[in-house]
Amino acid sequence: MLSTTRTTSLKLRPRSLWPAVSQCQHLFLTGRTVTECKKDGDISSVFRSLSGGSHAESLPPRFADVKRSLLARAQNRDVLYASWNRLLQRLQEDIRIIRDKRPTIIPEIQFSDLDKPSSDFSKAFKKRGVAVIRNVVPEKEARSYKEDAEKYIAANPSTRAFPPHDPQVFELYWSRPQLTARAHPNMIKTQRFLMSYYQSSNPDAECSTQNPLMYADRLRIRQPGDAGFALGPHVDGGSVERWEPEGYGRGRVYDKIFDGAWEDFDPWELSTRLDAVSDLYQGAGACSMFRMFQGWLSMSYTGPHEGTLLVNPLFNLTTAYYLLRPFFTPKHSPPATSFSPEFLDPHNWTLENPITPDLQGSSPGHCQELRPRWHPHLDLPNTMVHVPRIAPGDYVAWHCDTIHAVDALHRGKRDSSVMYIPACPTTRANLDYVVRQRRCFEQGIPAPDFPGGKGESEHVGRPGIQELKDISEVDGLRGAGYAPFDVVTATSRGEAAVLAYGSKLLGF
Repeated sequence: MLSTTRTTSLKLRPRSLWPAVSQCQHLFLTGRTVTECKKDGDISSVFRSLSGGSHAESLPPRFADVKRSLLARAQNRDVLYASWNRLLQRLQEDIRIIRDKRPTIIPEIQFSDLDKPSSDFSKAFKKRGVAVIRNVVPEKEARSYKEDAEKYIAANPSTRAFPPHDPQVFELYWSRPQLTARAHPNMIKTQRFLMSYYQSSNPDAECSTQNPLMYADRLRIRQPGDAGFALGPHVDGGSVERWEPEGYGRGRVYDKIFDGAWEDFDPWELSTRLDAVSDLYQGAGACSMFRMFQGWLSMSYTGPHEGTLLVNPLFNLTTAYYLLRPFFTPKHSPPATSFSPEFLDPHNWTLENPITPDLQGSSPGHCQELRPRWHPHLDLPNTMVHVPRIAPGDYVAWHCDTIHAVDALHRGKRDSSVMYIPACPTTRANLDYVVRQRRCFEQGIPAPDFPGGKGESEHVGRPGIQELKDISEVDGLRGAGYAPFDVVTATSRGEAAVLAYGSKLLGF
């Protein structure tokens, strides 16, 4: 189904830097190097903080050159310094708002209202980058997903999970309840709704937000008392790639920020994201697909401090901050126990000289992690906000730039269970991924972005192609790569082009 003869002269990194994987094939698709399979692992592969790595390790000297190149973009160093000062002032103001409105800061909407969202919801959603959509799947059905998943796990005790001694996150991608939830008509409608908030300044951008593509991700069944699955504040979709010219630089995603005009950066502009590369190092948990939103569907009742999600609703400001932070350094060291106003004051911060390779919280092959000691002005202990109490069938979604975390300790009395289901548009790169993902589904091995191994290939009760067809309507089959797209429905030349490309690539 996949031709390997389409190559390009653009190689994102030397072959010597490719990960050591056995029996894997390196392909060139849409100008990007991809790896057909990855090393065994689990969700800890994504996070240095979970996999035992140390952020004290320095980045290679070449990252200093990357930073020098970005510094040269601004008209002069004073322009970038002035933008940094404006950002710190704005952060102070908005952090006060977050502290005052914590319980109500995250917008919510009923699934039944998606056809007529209020202006208040839309305004809050675009400002905060996160939303709760209530009753996407009927509660009884959502609870049955967890029951069926638990039966599947019990029937297949070899299922890989994290932590191995006390499983909370399972390396499952192809169970029947997961396939059912991804293909559910209500889920697809919700994904369309969310992606409609993106727009393109280029009418010929080859992207369709009306045709969500399936992204097979894991599921979590986190038990009370668990402290192992403690994900601190982070942003998925790579780390060092955000600064690198061959990464997000290919799409010029963050140019406005590096130009010293962060106020003009539009996180909802989709055209710049289409060429961005978020997985230059293809770590065991790196994400190569463009996920406009990450999200999860709840299979249980859960509330704050009960093993649930935290997000940072400062949204756009945080993106500008963690991208600019590597260029600035304090004149005086922070106090031993807290960050004083004097330490945080803009007058205490100056542009680096000399330029170092430091990109705080970044490590090739991992996600971008954030910590108070690296990003003191974000006041993370106070600006990371719990999502509200969630019921089975509710869906939580957050923009791909959003900082998010997981409760360090599950203090609740019942499990906190979710299926990770992001919202992915139809693009050329995403279609290339779906072709590879389709083959993984048929073989029962983990999806391409995830740690490799035999996965579910020998699992009892694993669904096949016919089962997928039985539970899916045509939109669900399109998203999984098993039905052609309807080009007639396209509303632009770019959308028509990418849908035609998709049907041909998928063999229709």
